[in-house]
Amino acid sequence: MAEHGGDAYSTGNVRRSRLYDYVDVAMPEHQPEPTGDPDHRRREFAVLLGEFRRTAVLVPVDEDDVPLTGDFGGVRWIYAFSDEHALARFALARGEGAREWTYQRWLGARLLDAVVPAVGVPCGVALDCADGEDGMVFPPVRGIVPDAVAVDVESGTGDER
Repeated sequence: MAEHGGDAYSTGNVRRSRLYDYVDVAMPEHQPEPTGDPDHRRREFAVLLGEFRRTAVLVPVDEDDVPLTGDFGGVRWIYAFSDEHALARFALARGEGAREWTYQRWLGARLLDAVVPAVGVPCGVALDCADGEDGMVFPPVRGIVPDAVAVDVESGTGDER
């Protein structure tokens, strides 16, 4: 995975990051198994997408305010976090809990509608990516990002739906 947007904190005199104060060591509560009904899953995802679009999330940025991203599977993923605890778990999973993390709060809608199209390559958003099954991805497909940058919309055919 290629990383963009920040250098690891490295000096001979490592100090404890404030991120350690946010780490929640409790295990997440067990979630009920999702139903196998595809329509139910689509509705459930639509609710999650709507909530994400209306919610301010934390987006780690570099010194030029460029979001931290990773490339995986031919897609660039913008890292976003629901809160400081999720960002701290990500930092620790990367072995970078000691460095200072700069972030901005952006609405999910801004990420999907403005930032993703500005990237210039297929791009989505990875929310709470250090949280395994509790994380969420918003891939660059129709209904999530603008059709002009969705990878599942054919361009130039006139009939894209």
